Amino acid sequence: MPAKPRKIPMRMCVGCREMKPKKELLRVVKPQEGDAHIDRTGKAPGRGAYVCDDIACLKKARKTRALERALECAIEPEVFDQLERQIRPEGAEA
Repeated sequence: MPAKPRKIPMRMCVGCREMKPKKELLRVVKPQEGDAHIDRTGKAPGRGAYVCDDIACLKKARKTRALERALECAIEPEVFDQLERQIRPEGAEA
């Protein structure tokens, strides 16, 4: 009997609203204490939302306030700037 194929967990990007494999997306987590940040491990405690590793999706999520709705909290502009820097490495062209 052939081995059963592993189920790939899928998540929806809050920016482009596309379903993608969880490993291809970045998890933004809002812990009970502190500001939202990118969770590279995918295991940090707190409410999480997923966004593509793409600056355009983050900007769309910011414009439509989708990330704020998903995390059920207001997100400071500085936090969005920090998320952009984490997605786009320093020195990369816009």
